[in-house]
Amino acid sequence: MKILCIDIGAGTQDILLFDSTTEIENCLQLVMPSPTVLVANQIRAATRRGETILLTGTTMGGGPNSWAAEDHVRAGLPIFATRAAALSFNDELDKVEASGIRVVSADEARKLDATRVEMRDVNLDAIARALEAFGAPFQFDALAVAVFDHGNAPPGMSDRTFRFEFLAERIRATGKLSGFAFMRAEIPERLTRMRATADAIAAETPLLLMDTAPAAVRGALDDPRVAAAPNALVANLGNFHALAFRFTDGKITGLFEHHSGEIKPAQLEHFLRRLADGSLTNDEIFNSQGHGAVMFDTQPQPLDFLAVTGPRRAMLRALQLNSYFAVPYGDMMLAGAFGLLHAYADLNPNDADEIENAMAKSRP
Repeated sequence: MKILCIDIGAGTQDILLFDSTTEIENCLQLVMPSPTVLVANQIRAATRRGETILLTGTTMGGGPNSWAAEDHVRAGLPIFATRAAALSFNDELDKVEASGIRVVSADEARKLDATRVEMRDVNLDAIARALEAFGAPFQFDALAVAVFDHGNAPPGMSDRTFRFEFLAERIRATGKLSGFAFMRAEIPERLTRMRATADAIAAETPLLLMDTAPAAVRGALDDPRVAAAPNALVANLGNFHALAFRFTDGKITGLFEHHSGEIKPAQLEHFLRRLADGSLTNDEIFNSQGHGAVMFDTQPQPLDFLAVTGPRRAMLRALQLNSYFAVPYGDMMLAGAFGLLHAYADLNPNDADEIENAMAKSRP
């Protein structure tokens, strides 16, 4: 069985073409610039040329593309966006308009004389060209994609609160990291980025969508040292978001999520220690500009083992913690892809044995 796994972050998109007939180390792998970075590069190039821009396509992740659009407006240059593309920046279109981006209808877009920049999180054509350039056939039986999705919060409700309440709800409902994964037909309506990604991919393709941080944490659990520590904290420090889970006897007993750019190293250490001892509160995370925290078991446990993955993991180097940089299958960058594979197996029992047996062969 072949599964194309794409873990889409703010800095990179990490791609694995899993093949159950070969070792994971011999599966095709790519670490490429993220879609939001690629779109930002196109916007900045148009800004340098002094051009009017029209953003088309579908809803995607923000960050670098949003900053590039803001710089285009500050340069005094016009920028337009179709409704779907504009939702990449904010679910409330009046706020998109207030930022200087004019939202236009499909008819208006067709008449505009502007440089068109397509918004999308998954570009299968580009991946196909990259693989085929090396003689690798672009064939797969299923697709698994990880994206970060705040969800479409109701008017007046904090995006941070809306997202974190959903995280806590999924753990209560499933108790598993695969609870953050959904096959195409099961994606909740509130997860607009996931639904937009699914809508842009051919309907006949078996498709799983999953949240990025839980995917990376699930992949980290395949590192032998992490697997041997059932009582541990496992953190994913991404470019934009930091999420940490507490495991007790292998079960999720607490978590918090914060913004990587808002949290200071000493603050991160404080939160991790309080997560371990069961005293961390939602208010102290939210009031420091994080998303939130929840403890499902407040029984203290020693902070004997902290595993970390993600591009901002170096934040832990200066801390007085015994942290371990997880490298599942020898590759930290693909932790999210490995988590996607486990989630696909969980949600598709008919394929589970083939996927899990193939992955087990590459573990010590």
